[in-house]
Amino acid sequence: MRRQPKARTTKSKSRIDDFFEIKKKAHSRRKEHELQLEINMERMGSKIVEIHNLCKSFDNNVILDKFDYSFKKGERVGIIGKNGSGKSTLLNLLTNTLQPDSGKIVIGETVKFGYYNQKGITIKEGQKVIEVIREFGDYIPLAKGRKISAAQLLERFLFDRKKQYDFVEKLSGGERKRLYLCTVLIQNPNFLILDEPTNDLDIITLNILENFLLDFPGCLIVVSHDRYFMDKITDHLFVFKGQGEIEDFPGNYSDYRAYEDSIVKEPKSEEKKEKKTWKKDQQKALSYNEQKEYQRLERELKKLEYEKKEIEVIFSTSELNQEEIQEKSNQLQEIISNIETKEQRWLELSMKLEE
Repeated sequence: MRRQPKARTTKSKSRIDDFFEIKKKAHSRRKEHELQLEINMERMGSKIVEIHNLCKSFDNNVILDKFDYSFKKGERVGIIGKNGSGKSTLLNLLTNTLQPDSGKIVIGETVKFGYYNQKGITIKEGQKVIEVIREFGDYIPLAKGRKISAAQLLERFLFDRKKQYDFVEKLSGGERKRLYLCTVLIQNPNFLILDEPTNDLDIITLNILENFLLDFPGCLIVVSHDRYFMDKITDHLFVFKGQGEIEDFPGNYSDYRAYEDSIVKEPKSEEKKEKKTWKKDQQKALSYNEQKEYQRLERELKKLEYEKKEIEVIFSTSELNQEEIQEKSNQLQEIISNIETKEQRWLELSMKLEE
């Protein structure tokens, strides 16, 4: 709240209370999760990753403008923003695959990155699935001397023993994504960076990945348009608003949506003069058609979220045959895809409201 621009310092008391309530709730969420895998990763030191006055631009597009941040142990950050706002650029800077224009990134000696990016995996001709993953590691160590072998990790991500000895070139696009994820996880990183990990993954694989990440004890950064996925595994957000403006929001994607929506409700508790000013500012930010679109998106997203929950209830309470599972999975995937598209447009319009 202290970092907010001056134009936003006149928030109502209820909105400020909302902010701190979200922050408190975000920090308590993961404590409710019951660990299934006690991953024994390399311990992090006191210094993890420190970002100092980081600047990066491409021509006239400012991505980062003197950005500062220090990561703490166990932080789980989601990154959202309009396409082209620089989300992947930050990840590439962190992993040294891109150099900043100025500023520096200091990485602790004990930090071991695992980076899942959109380029995917490079396939060597004649390689089998199990051979690919063993190039990166043989097992993930767990507490009390236990471990998950490469074969067991593949099984978790739906590669049965027979499939593990298939040639990689025979795999579908989704299966290659799954294999790529396994090659990143088998390296047992303590700082995991995932750039759009939910693309091309089926619902069952998504649930497996969610559970694995909830058990993951290290630092985590995720770029994704999948709000449900982000809600489950992140504590707070970096919201890329364009031209170097990045908001650090202490809650998940749904918290952010609810909090931004409260801007619209704020004038009801303010004086008439302030209400008129808000209306004038809103009209300046959004055209009449955009205001209608913004309101319509809100209604449509609520409806889609209800439909998604209905199908999830069917999965959890009904005994379905293989054909019914496939049919419901396809319906669910279509709804999620629709939600992601509308969420992205909603985000664009909500950011215009603040300009």
